[in-house]
Amino acid sequence: MAAATVTLKIKICGITNLADAQVAIEAGADLIGFIFYPKSPRYIAPEAIREWVLGTGDRGLATTSSTLSPIPNHQSPIPKFVGVFVDEDPTRIAEIVQIAQLDFVQLHGAETMEILAGLSPRAFKALRPATSEQAEDEAAHFAPSGAPDGPQLLVDAYDPNHYGGTGKKADWHVAAALAQRIPRLLLAGGLTPGNVAEAVRTVRPWGVDVSSGVELSPGRKDHDAVRAFIAAAKGALS
Repeated sequence: MAAATVTLKIKICGITNLADAQVAIEAGADLIGFIFYPKSPRYIAPEAIREWVLGTGDRGLATTSSTLSPIPNHQSPIPKFVGVFVDEDPTRIAEIVQIAQLDFVQLHGAETMEILAGLSPRAFKALRPATSEQAEDEAAHFAPSGAPDGPQLLVDAYDPNHYGGTGKKADWHVAAALAQRIPRLLLAGGLTPGNVAEAVRTVRPWGVDVSSGVELSPGRKDHDAVRAFIAAAKGALS
């Protein structure tokens, strides 16, 4: 019997402009990430995303996203939209979900289990573990309440002062151990077009997440790098 085909999910994060979003979509991204942390150089206002979704022609994105009704003359399904938040008030998160028409909510700060549960079923927790023991403990705590039809958990590189987008590489061996028990683990941290295939083969995650690794500068994507990253990641297990 032939082995089942593994479909790796690709998340392009830190999108701040429509041109970058369109390139990621055309290249085959499965998830598009928007940063709603005001201190981030990749911050984007939720109203801007709503304009893209509801716009037409070169001002909009065609969609059949689960949280949206298809707009007229849509061309093809687009990826799921992920909002990235850092210690934001849950009420404000709920407002932004509606404004930006988000499918998933990524909690990247020190959010509690209660906050995660309150945003169910679309929320999942991002971890930045300093040790393997911390990774194991936090994964056991948060992963069971992750999004049932999306990521259960994201593992990023440890940094005591920054919430992702640092270019630092996550511990792949720690992530690989978690991936054996967490079916929908999303791997982030220091991924690039040059190393993502090795990361996929080492960790065997449900998906991979990149931001700074495909940028010309914070918030501005290198379109060739985006295409190369997606091609390398999707080809890693073939």
